[in-house]
Amino acid sequence: MTPLRTKVLRVVAVGATFFASFEFCAPAVKPFLPRDGSQVHLDQLWVDPGDVASRDMVYGPWGRAHAPDPKAVYTFVRSKVHGASPGMTVVDPRGIKWSVKQSTEGPVEVMQSRIFSALGYHQPPVYYLPSFTLKDDKGVHEERGGRFRPSLPEFEEIGDWSWQQNPFVGTKPYQALLVMLLMFNSADLKNSNNSLYEHRRADGTTERLYVVRDIGNALGDTGRYDSTKNDPDVFAQQPFIAGVQNGFVVFPYAGWHQELFRGRITPADTAWAAALLSRLTPAQWDAAFRAGGYDPAVAARFEATLQARLAQARAVDPALSAAGAH
Repeated sequence: MTPLRTKVLRVVAVGATFFASFEFCAPAVKPFLPRDGSQVHLDQLWVDPGDVASRDMVYGPWGRAHAPDPKAVYTFVRSKVHGASPGMTVVDPRGIKWSVKQSTEGPVEVMQSRIFSALGYHQPPVYYLPSFTLKDDKGVHEERGGRFRPSLPEFEEIGDWSWQQNPFVGTKPYQALLVMLLMFNSADLKNSNNSLYEHRRADGTTERLYVVRDIGNALGDTGRYDSTKNDPDVFAQQPFIAGVQNGFVVFPYAGWHQELFRGRITPADTAWAAALLSRLTPAQWDAAFRAGGYDPAVAARFEATLQARLAQARAVDPALSAAGAH
């Protein structure tokens, strides 16, 4: 093969990979079982949370034991090489590696993680530190904080999973998860943000978990390029639900992959999501924002918009919303 032809084929392959990430090249949204033939159960995506009011919204499902030590000196390993948000990998005195995201997405990610985990969706351990002490080639100094996510041997990421084709398409928890992400104006619904984990339990058995990760691009607008995030003024101005058409809820969402919800989310799906969110108490909403390091006044503005959106979701099918999500 000539060098020119090889170069042309390489360019075509790169272009195909690039355009496949956009919605006009996205596969059909349908249930799809793993190619390896492994068994899949709904609890790999969602487990009924039971007594939601008892959930720890400050430290999350992984608890305080897995939280980063705010007094420790963290040693620099490398700068973040993927994604648009600045960050780095560091290691603490115990030898635990941490992925640190230093951007406006960090607080949003921690806050949303607390909400989703409290409602039964699996989440990795994530925490927020406003600042930390870093040791690097410049010496020991104070560094801007952010989202801290540890690398744990019992919680191993083994790949990603597709929004369009997965075992849960059409189930109430899957549909409700999309509704809730739309409610938060999550503008980065791409498959590379969905992680498949192998979780080794204390008894030695393992479970495979489908996790929506890197959910910090939210609480702003849903523009496809350089969207605003974590801005209470911008977020308050965005529409959420535009009505019901042909039996499906219309979301005026401007982000990528509208095939996930356009003509697919019913009033019953939206009401189920609203009922699930309504199981959180006002104190838990406050605690979730506090876990992300938010100033109480700023958190109150976000919460007011979110509660207004929750009321819209309830109004789509009030009878089902009142019945509760189980």
